[in-house]
Amino acid sequence: MKKIVVATKNPGKVREMMNAFRDLPVTLLPLSEFGPLPEAVEDGKTFAENAAIKARFYMRETGTACLADDSGLSVEALGGAPGVHSARFAGWHADDDANNEKLLSELRRLGLTESPAAYHCALAFCDTDGIIVTAHGSCPGVVRLTAKGSGGFGYDPYFYLESGRSMAELSLTEKDAVSHRGAALREMAERLASHLKGGKE
Repeated sequence: MKKIVVATKNPGKVREMMNAFRDLPVTLLPLSEFGPLPEAVEDGKTFAENAAIKARFYMRETGTACLADDSGLSVEALGGAPGVHSARFAGWHADDDANNEKLLSELRRLGLTESPAAYHCALAFCDTDGIIVTAHGSCPGVVRLTAKGSGGFGYDPYFYLESGRSMAELSLTEKDAVSHRGAALREMAERLASHLKGGKE
């Protein structure tokens, strides 16, 4: 059974990944099982670069194969922002409310009530021999000034799908079927299965 550390302190993400990889011969471990660790410096210009940075960093820190993700929202009217800065759009210590208010203020400043947008998720797996396996998922939609729904997190209440429902109105099962992270996890599960069959332990 292959041990893989997940480079997140978010237990929800670990559960999502465990479900996605349930048919693979792997055991997923949270970072918390390795005691105090330094923070990876996410200075990449893309989601894929940041995911790979984290995967390599925590593989070296733990001596265990590592899976990392980087995800966020790109808004067409804002030139792709907040992009890789999605979690800190309103500042380094910003929470969801502050980030959403920053998003809304930027749209209002441009005289807009909505804009095409997309969620993106990049996944990177770094094995103990340094081999990197990557996957990506995206979910197109529209961001609007009006929030709907009480589920999800981040920008979900303001992100609307083609169906007219916001991401925050979906059940967990519905969200997994259409979300950027769900798509990336399904792709990674396939690529990891192939990687493991290649004898990489």
